[in-house]
Amino acid sequence: MSDKKDHKDHGLEAAWIRELAGILEETGLTEIEIEKDNTRLRVSRQGGLAAYAAPAPAAAPAATPAASSQPAAASAPAESHPGAVKSPMVGTAYLSPSPGADPFVREGAQVSEGQTLMIVEAMKTMNPIAAPRAGKVTKIIVSDAQPVEFDEPLLIIE
Repeated sequence: MSDKKDHKDHGLEAAWIRELAGILEETGLTEIEIEKDNTRLRVSRQGGLAAYAAPAPAAAPAATPAASSQPAAASAPAESHPGAVKSPMVGTAYLSPSPGADPFVREGAQVSEGQTLMIVEAMKTMNPIAAPRAGKVTKIIVSDAQPVEFDEPLLIIE
């Protein structure tokens, strides 16, 4: 019976790989990693091809920050900021509703809870990012049309 479960798990992994490879292609990212039920899956693009990295046990997160790029390291203080609004998904951040339009918010703007701050496009779906609380936008961390990762700080509201 475990053979059937193993085969089923490989099918799920293959589906994850296909979905993540599609996100890589769509967003221009070179690497993406997800974790679910103590299974970690990383797909990276090397030489224009998507490659599969074997799932690792959940005890390996310490290796992930070392592999991060310099921009992620530069935003490390923003990640721990209590007013950081983080991306709920992997995608592309857009600061305005359409090209050439005014941005949803600017640095220094007062926002109310629920107000749209920006959009994150994921898999051809535009997802509005709403302000979790009222306050002043003190810093917009991402630029327009920038690929973003899950839990990456987008802006800071104080």
